[in-house]
Amino acid sequence: MTDKKIHNETKAEVSLWDKFITLPQYLIPQHSLSVLMHRLTQSQVTWFKNAFIEFITAKYKVNIDEAAQTDLAAFNSFNAFFTRELREGVRPIASGENVITSPVDGAISQLGSISDGQIVQAKGRQYSVVELLGGDEKLAEQFEQGEFATIYLSPKDYHRIHMPLTGTLSQMRYIPGKLFSVNPRTARTVPNLFARNERVVTVFDTDVGPIVMVLVGAIFVGSMETVWSGQITPPYGKEIQYWEYSAEQAITLQKGQEMGRFNMGSTVVMLLPKQARKFSKELKAAMPIKLGQAMV
Repeated sequence: MTDKKIHNETKAEVSLWDKFITLPQYLIPQHSLSVLMHRLTQSQVTWFKNAFIEFITAKYKVNIDEAAQTDLAAFNSFNAFFTRELREGVRPIASGENVITSPVDGAISQLGSISDGQIVQAKGRQYSVVELLGGDEKLAEQFEQGEFATIYLSPKDYHRIHMPLTGTLSQMRYIPGKLFSVNPRTARTVPNLFARNERVVTVFDTDVGPIVMVLVGAIFVGSMETVWSGQITPPYGKEIQYWEYSAEQAITLQKGQEMGRFNMGSTVVMLLPKQARKFSKELKAAMPIKLGQAMV
């Protein structure tokens, strides 16, 4: 492939309107506003949390009938509503040996093959796996010619994250960064978005090899947490933090089991090794997807 062709394929097509709408995100105090949002979502002041919940439910057409608790007033905070549990059985987990399932409800931002260490962020825009993983070249090499999927969770979606395949936790890394929005417009506009935002990288050993689940923070995402370590943010760190889990410390999570959750909307980036089954060709960018849906 010629250099000219590579340039044409990787040059982002961004409208002036997208740039104009996104510009304020470079100027606002992203972390301070996210801390404030976290506090607001934890508020148990009855009139405030009820109004907040009702506003979001109406604005984003949240399907509360799928929740285990359908009485909006019964949630003791907005965060309790936002991280609500689903009714049993509403998200069946696709069965089958090595069948990889969607870890979340959301919309596919991009998915496909990892080539030359690059992931597609949006049409005409790429970023590197090494940068996404906080500079870990050895880990990144394990996913060359593998598959990636980036799934965006909007405010209407279920915000718990589940395992796409049974796996044993081997390591976790917290990587500080910016808190740009992760909506489609920002993905088109901000270079290296998912490799610049704050994120939590989790690595699991599975029957198909290592898989990575990256929980990407964003503006107003008041917290990210995992089932084994609890709340990771806030507070927001300034240095990369690393945890390795030995055989005695490691936990095994079954396919479909909860592994973490977001407060407010965000994105999950999933990386699969070369030997894993390829994603179904029926899956396309911008397509909605449900937790437990087969992706291969």
